[in-house]
Amino acid sequence: MSAIAAAPGRRQVLADLIARPSGRAQALAVDAGLVVAGAAIVALLAQVEIPLWPVPITGQTLGVIVVGAALGAWRGAAALVTYMVAGLAGLPVFAGFTGTLLTLGKPSFGFIIGFIVSAFVAGWFAERAWDRKPLLAFAGFALASAIPFVFGIPYMAFILNVVGGGAYDFGQLLQFGLWPFLLGGVIKAALAALIIPGAWALVRAVDKRKGA
Repeated sequence: MSAIAAAPGRRQVLADLIARPSGRAQALAVDAGLVVAGAAIVALLAQVEIPLWPVPITGQTLGVIVVGAALGAWRGAAALVTYMVAGLAGLPVFAGFTGTLLTLGKPSFGFIIGFIVSAFVAGWFAERAWDRKPLLAFAGFALASAIPFVFGIPYMAFILNVVGGGAYDFGQLLQFGLWPFLLGGVIKAALAALIIPGAWALVRAVDKRKGA
């Protein structure tokens, strides 16, 4: 198998199976390429959107989990930081092909902040080999899927009530930012729990054929 050695205290993730040139500079270049590719995947899935006010339902969360699990904790988080910075800089990577510094004033921006932590958590579980069995993968990915709400709902409350001068109570905020997304979150976690273990199964099958 064309794999690099896992760092102490962690198991390999899918990105570690990429053969790296010798030398630290080349390895850093590969990591940078993986981070940019991860950001691009999230940007692509962000365009799968069901319009809903004040927060649309998008494919971003699926991309966040898959990227985090495939790249590992730190590279996954770096990919989502790259995604966020690219959007704030004006690249059309956010849902609806949007991207501007004004996104900071949108009620949904807190979820984008939460995606960074979500990718890290998905990668953390992957580094402990939870991503190789569907049930364990689903448990870890479901937890990772819940994290954006921890950031998104308070941010939404701040934008709507403090900045926007609204008077939305906690129940209304949950109606806006949580309840419509629960089923979709479970489905996305389940899809990721099929995609990543499936990729590992494919890697094992290819490796077995090479060794035959």
